[in-house]
Amino acid sequence: MTPENSLGQPLVVSMGDACGIGPEIIAKLWRHEMPLDALVVGDVAVMRRAVAAVGGGLAVAELHGADELGRVPPRCLPVWQPVGLPAGLVDAPLGQVAARAGAAAALCIEAAVGLIQAGHARALVTAPIHKEALHAAGSPYPGHTEMLQALAGGVPVRMMLANEELRTVLVTIHCSLREAIARVTREAVAETLRITQAALQRMGIAAPRIAVAGLNPHAGEGGLFGDEEILHIAPAIADARAAGMDASGPYAPDTIFMRARRGEFDVVVAMVHDHGLIPVKYLGVEQGVNVTLGLPFVRTSPDHGTAFDIAGKGLADPASMSAALAMARRLTKDLSAPPV
Repeated sequence: MTPENSLGQPLVVSMGDACGIGPEIIAKLWRHEMPLDALVVGDVAVMRRAVAAVGGGLAVAELHGADELGRVPPRCLPVWQPVGLPAGLVDAPLGQVAARAGAAAALCIEAAVGLIQAGHARALVTAPIHKEALHAAGSPYPGHTEMLQALAGGVPVRMMLANEELRTVLVTIHCSLREAIARVTREAVAETLRITQAALQRMGIAAPRIAVAGLNPHAGEGGLFGDEEILHIAPAIADARAAGMDASGPYAPDTIFMRARRGEFDVVVAMVHDHGLIPVKYLGVEQGVNVTLGLPFVRTSPDHGTAFDIAGKGLADPASMSAALAMARRLTKDLSAPPV
């Protein structure tokens, strides 16, 4: 059982897509760990369905505010339902894209961030959402990262995926590969390095060793396979080094992750989504955590999606959700530290 929250403010966990495994892994986490320092922002009926699916003598306690968390009875999952959730959400079929589930997921995220911004919570842990459902609901955001960036006032943010063996930060995320290549500029890479440096220092690494992966095969091979390394990436690394950062590269993307995993570097900065995420996910999604760097508050999430193919079957593993809560606690130990 997780100790009582000594910081006075809880973690908030957004429910995710009601048709996916989000509610299920939340219910499983509470059944196994019973965290006393967290509450769920979501649909009460959906969470009751999830609790019934996982069994284990757990009940749902409906809250009317984050301040009620300390009065939740034992063996209860605390759920605060924000105003305006779509009616009949619990009737949306499991494992299928539903606009109402996308709308509910977005509203829960907005409400959870609102709790943090009002000083009622200290960090956000998000269960998986489905990008197609989000789009069907009319959301202008392709995913969590962009939505949270907008809710935080448009601050520059980056995605980091981490487990016990490897950390990777991305320069570009949810866009086509063609567009991602165009977004790899000296300014974008330099900003990523600054954000990465600040985040790892807050995580306790005083002088992070940052490896920068190239964009092209063999990191461009001196311009034979592309000039992005010469025109943009190497100059950004030089800027970072001039500012006192231990940044190096650009390295060939097909080998640098192995070197980092062996301990040569603390983090790898990758240019595009799949370059950075495939190595971490290949090591196992069970302990992987997604952290949004640059926000004025801590946000973590599991390293997997909604898994519609197993939703409601009792097969979902809460390990990555557990790791996401643990990371959020670690990053909020010192509330006076600058934001990640």
